[in-house]
Amino acid sequence: MDHRLLAAEFTPEVCYLNTASHGLLPARTVAAVTQAATEMAAGHIDQVAYYAAVDAARAAFARIVGTTPDRVAAGSAVSVHIGLIAASLPAGATVLAPEGEFSSVVNPFTVRDDLTLRTVPLDELAGAVDETTALVAVSAVQSRDGRIADLAAVREAARAVGARTLVDVTQSAGWLPFSADEHDYVVCGAYKWLLCPRGTSFLVVSGEAQEAGALRPLHAGWVAGASPWDDCYGPIARLDPDARAFEQPAPFLPYLGAAQSLALIEELGGPETIGAHDRALAARFRKGVTELGLGHEPVPGDSAIVAVPGLGELSERLTAGGVSLSVRDGNLRAAFHLYNTEEDVDLLLSLLEG
Repeated sequence: MDHRLLAAEFTPEVCYLNTASHGLLPARTVAAVTQAATEMAAGHIDQVAYYAAVDAARAAFARIVGTTPDRVAAGSAVSVHIGLIAASLPAGATVLAPEGEFSSVVNPFTVRDDLTLRTVPLDELAGAVDETTALVAVSAVQSRDGRIADLAAVREAARAVGARTLVDVTQSAGWLPFSADEHDYVVCGAYKWLLCPRGTSFLVVSGEAQEAGALRPLHAGWVAGASPWDDCYGPIARLDPDARAFEQPAPFLPYLGAAQSLALIEELGGPETIGAHDRALAARFRKGVTELGLGHEPVPGDSAIVAVPGLGELSERLTAGGVSLSVRDGNLRAAFHLYNTEEDVDLLLSLLEG
């Protein structure tokens, strides 16, 4: 990766290992949002340009996750996208998900009394798909411990019984290579590994699901129209034929920043290059914490997120030492991304050794 570019974009004041909670904003993103806010305060508001930034962000996200812009709807929160999917399922449908899945992925299905949510251990997910399954919902990378789901096995099992798949890539987009075209629905909160301001999210809908009418555009506002500027009043004459029919009105400031952040992800080589960097740091930490002999083994795998069960109680010591990370379900959770270095890993290990 371009280290001079990284130095120009990121100047953290702490050892930041908490991208799994929120990514750092690049300097270019901060500048774009600041400039737009200043212009808005002065009355220089250009909505046409703002919507062009939304389209630029949509196109960049599509390239990063391996799809095309016509399949991508912009939004502001993953739970809203999944709520739309949940509301579109027929009564009596069964949704299969991993045990301990992130709440935003599963909760929208539980608020409907006429749906059934069934959960199994992550490594048993593909084998648990059967003829009663209408949808399999899973995060590509688990939030609590960084485990990577076997999406290929899940996809094949779902296809064998005519079920659809919903994949949340919030904890993986930006570092884990992925093909959204292999799934029916993909959702992503872009404020973590994609380094966008909070308030940017994306929904990918397969062409098959669109053609089958599997998703109902229940919150279709004027931006969902085929000719939005001509359909501002009264019922929309015709919804957009692509995924924009499922669009939420995009908040301008977050998306003006998102267009900049996503451009940077691409400039730095995308998920292949960034993922190799992130995983190498994570592997260094897994090896190091094992060698410390603290009596707590990290969750195995090749993820950019490393969870160490039982070490969550040491988080205050780490914070005092200038390290920012998180605790999830008792796990000490360290997340390594493009702005992290081997020195960051070594500082974390030295503080744990204490």
